[in-house]
Amino acid sequence: MHDIRSIRENPAAFDAALARRGLSAASPALLALDEGRRARILAAETATAEQNRASKEVGAAKARGDEAEFEKLRALVAEKKAEIARLNAEAGEEDAKLRDALMRIPNLPLDEVPEGADEDDNVEIHRWGTPRAFDFKPVEHFEIQGVKPGMDFETAAKLSGARFVVLRGAVIRVHRALAQFMLDTHIEEHGLTETWTPVLVKDEAMYGTGNLPKFAEDSYQTTNGWWLIPTSEVTLTNTVAGEILDEAALPIRMTAHTQCFRSEAGSAGKDTSGMLRQHQFEKVEMVTICTPGTHLDEQERMVKCAEAILEKLGLPYRRIVLCTGDMGFGAQRTYDLEVWLPGQDRYREISSVSTCGQFQARRMNARFRPAGGKPEFVATLNGSGLAVGRCLIAVLENGQQADGSVDLPAVLHPYLGGKTRIDASGALA
Repeated sequence: MHDIRSIRENPAAFDAALARRGLSAASPALLALDEGRRARILAAETATAEQNRASKEVGAAKARGDEAEFEKLRALVAEKKAEIARLNAEAGEEDAKLRDALMRIPNLPLDEVPEGADEDDNVEIHRWGTPRAFDFKPVEHFEIQGVKPGMDFETAAKLSGARFVVLRGAVIRVHRALAQFMLDTHIEEHGLTETWTPVLVKDEAMYGTGNLPKFAEDSYQTTNGWWLIPTSEVTLTNTVAGEILDEAALPIRMTAHTQCFRSEAGSAGKDTSGMLRQHQFEKVEMVTICTPGTHLDEQERMVKCAEAILEKLGLPYRRIVLCTGDMGFGAQRTYDLEVWLPGQDRYREISSVSTCGQFQARRMNARFRPAGGKPEFVATLNGSGLAVGRCLIAVLENGQQADGSVDLPAVLHPYLGGKTRIDASGALA
């Protein structure tokens, strides 16, 4: 959420930053709400002072025996009391309108974020690994002979409908191994604290990370009001909601492996084959809570943590910085990692690492106290480390062999009881 005081001080800069996102000026409407709210607060304060003054004079008039003045002042006190109640109610309504309006406006991009309209304007800044040269035509993950027995879309459709999958046997073993490998690497090598969180949250948590109010249709809500998390960014980030942390406790670096749920409301017709885009999936998420002065360094650290997973798996990837028109709602800057999928003959997103600055912290009222100073809002960052299902796809497609088997990365062998491949029949071997 944005600070109305900052907008009040420099509305032109605020609108210019929104324009970089392709959005129209918002400051006139915001400042009108703010002015109305402040005017009513001031009027209520003035009326309160008049009420207090009249209340004191009531007693004096009574003592003097001036009955006419007494009744006049008593009526004035009652009038001011009603006026104050009305003004406070109106101020509350204006404040709620202003807060809702601020909640619906995305974060402002950092100056160094490239300007652009959509994904075509994103900028590649780093590439690692060389895509494998196949001596046969590689296929997509769900078409690999040894994968087919363990990836069942028909049964999933019978159970739940489109965009679900049932995984069995060797395929789910590799999927589970990938999640465990990611967690172990982040914990033992990258210093992240493993955290287990609920997947059902209250409205406040979704508001805190920016999933509400604007993106309700992208998530699932239960009949009793809980929301299924679209990613554990929601829960990990909100662990500090309403808190005032000691500066010495920062940074807080967390990781969690959870089920995630997304309605994919805006993805009709996209990636309908295979398990690239699912309603239910698993992610190993990374979240950092830090001081505002360190958030850019923390973003670089986090993206390297995600890249390390891909490099250990031997998966070619590229890092891109998203342009202003393609960034997520809460981000100031986002790096996407795109992994090479030979079956599609293209790079596909497998991780997004974003810094949100103080945007989410202001929504959550999450602060820290500098030594000897007043509380300030923390900075928050989040990133995939990685999307487990998409990583499974990349491992299967990059390791596929001409006979329909799949060679698996060496770092996964210890997690698979020493097995090194999925054979053409679908068994670990």
